[in-house]
Amino acid sequence: MRPPLLNPLFAGATSIKGIGQKLDKLLAGFLRPAHGPSADTARIIDLLFHLPSGIVDRRFRPKIAELPQEGVVTVEAIVAKHRPPPPFNKRLPYRVDLYDGTAMMTLVFFHAYADSLKRMLPEGETRFVSGKIEWFKDEAQMPHPDHILTRDEFERMPLIEPVYPLTEGLSAKVLAKAIRAALDKLPELPEWQDQAFLQRQKWLAFSAALQALHLPETPAAMGPQSVPRRRLAYDELLANQLALTLVRANMKRAAGRRLPGTGDLREKLIRALPYSLTQAQNAAIGEILKDMASPDRMLRLLQGDVGAGKTVVALLALAAAIESGAQGALMVPTEILARQHYATLSRLCEPAGISVVLLTGRDKGRGRDETLSRVKSGEAQLVIGTHALFQEDVAFHDLGLVVIDEQHRFGVHQRLALQAKAGGATDLLVMTATPIPRTLSLTVYGDMDVSKLTEKPAGRLPIDTRVIPMSRLDDVVGGLGRSMAQGNRAYWVCPLVEESEVVDLAAAEDRFKQLDALFKGQVGLVHGRMKGPDKDKVMADFKSGVLSLLVSTTVIEVGVDVPEATVMVIENAERFGLAQLHQLRGRVGRGSGKSSCLLLYQEPLGETAKSRLSIMRETEDGFRIAEEDLKLRGAGEMLGTRQSGLPLFRMADLSVDGDLLAAARDDAQLMLNRDPQLTSIRGEALRVLLYLFERDEAIRLLSAG
Repeated sequence: MRPPLLNPLFAGATSIKGIGQKLDKLLAGFLRPAHGPSADTARIIDLLFHLPSGIVDRRFRPKIAELPQEGVVTVEAIVAKHRPPPPFNKRLPYRVDLYDGTAMMTLVFFHAYADSLKRMLPEGETRFVSGKIEWFKDEAQMPHPDHILTRDEFERMPLIEPVYPLTEGLSAKVLAKAIRAALDKLPELPEWQDQAFLQRQKWLAFSAALQALHLPETPAAMGPQSVPRRRLAYDELLANQLALTLVRANMKRAAGRRLPGTGDLREKLIRALPYSLTQAQNAAIGEILKDMASPDRMLRLLQGDVGAGKTVVALLALAAAIESGAQGALMVPTEILARQHYATLSRLCEPAGISVVLLTGRDKGRGRDETLSRVKSGEAQLVIGTHALFQEDVAFHDLGLVVIDEQHRFGVHQRLALQAKAGGATDLLVMTATPIPRTLSLTVYGDMDVSKLTEKPAGRLPIDTRVIPMSRLDDVVGGLGRSMAQGNRAYWVCPLVEESEVVDLAAAEDRFKQLDALFKGQVGLVHGRMKGPDKDKVMADFKSGVLSLLVSTTVIEVGVDVPEATVMVIENAERFGLAQLHQLRGRVGRGSGKSSCLLLYQEPLGETAKSRLSIMRETEDGFRIAEEDLKLRGAGEMLGTRQSGLPLFRMADLSVDGDLLAAARDDAQLMLNRDPQLTSIRGEALRVLLYLFERDEAIRLLSAG
């Protein structure tokens, strides 16, 4: 149960005067957190947690004779004269002249209502006007002032005004007024931070910090390093780390089991591999096997760059579970990937005598029933599938190890659901091919031990990456034709036009038609809206060499493996994030041939896009690329706001608050070691913090403890 103290903050925003149903719906879509439960109504807390992105400083009060060439000014003057436009020419503006004893200036209004302007600006009276100054033929003008105030109103106006991010249909004045009204509903909250730490940092209380950001008294209150913002960032990071530490404690608390393995199956698998394992692979396998042999549950993250051989490491771990008499499951985010893993792993498992089955949402009828029965009886030793593995009718005989591929597509919810399916004792290995900067991996995987694969398998050549303007498209297509004539295969990835599958698809279809006309019968098209079997057929034809060129939207980003493909063309590469470009480039260079990646860009290039493309040209190190991506874009964009289960922060910015994250992690660990049920005075206050930042899941784990 949420503490009653917080109820005013979770009340609907419609309790604020001036917020009706229409505005409420707009605010909900704009302000509700991406990772929280979606809803049609905004809440007081959504307004309070919407922090300003800048300020307008209205303290500069020059005389009219001393007005600057540009900028925001606040002027005290007498209203001299109204000059309405002629009755037959409404396109001309309405002008009001002001005088302050030193010079004249003019206020300019387009499409104005004369009556309301006469009420606001009565001739002969003094008014304070604030807004941007402009000059026209040596005359000072202020078009549509932000404020027109009497002396009393001016004395109440904050001279440093916060500027908020907005969305279409929402005005700055309406939002600022709603946020000020929300501040009045802020209750006095207990202090959940350690007092000594608080004093060392010279931080304000939570409520005071929130007030200081929304009602800044100096410009210094606003910057990324400002005291109030850092305090709130730390609160949010502490809530995140506390929740992850509780999830970990809960998953570890369930008694694990020993899965020591015998080594027999692993030996057969290693003999069947066409290459020898790298040092990094051997080290990661050693760490995983040690975890599996211990009586505690394994919770391990395997981070490996594109093409570093994570799948083989996972297969050897699954084989150890099977040697110990248990079953293994491999869960992947897409159907394409599940089928591809099934094809690859079945081939490797055959000489070792491991029985493998595939289970996806597409399976129906008798075939599905037979698969389920083999899983339930234990005859199926290794089960590969999508999140269909979670469905209620799937029962395992004895699930010992679950491997989840591309973890950031699966949230904490699913992790807990999977744990329940396995009766809690299952070991968990999570793999990600998206190298994640350390600061970010702590917020996403803070509850896991980490193994890293930092080298590529022997014999892999570097990929030649080139950055080419779209104006040279004909040269690129010509070069592609010559490469295909030599028997090479290529990918052509179409741009993200906008966050709309339909528009992206239209772009891909147009490019497919153009290329198909040039290379008749050699070009295939793959996109997210295709039916499964159609997609499988195109992929199979490309893999077997029936097709030489695969045009695609970004659905091929994750894990598609065709060693014969040696060319990757990415159109409008400037629209992609670094991590995504790196993932796409990793689809080539998987065989022994020389591979190239062509990044086509539309001129002119912005500074960020230029930096991004030059980093791609300089390095293939995914971990360096991830760090640069975080610096250039911030965390939310980097991993895509829609990815489920990701904590996208509203207060914290991981590109500047990395030091706070490490402190929050240590603090959470220390606190739960001392007070695992959070029943002390500080523990109770930390429960309030978890509810405040909507980490209720973690509280449920406490009560289950």
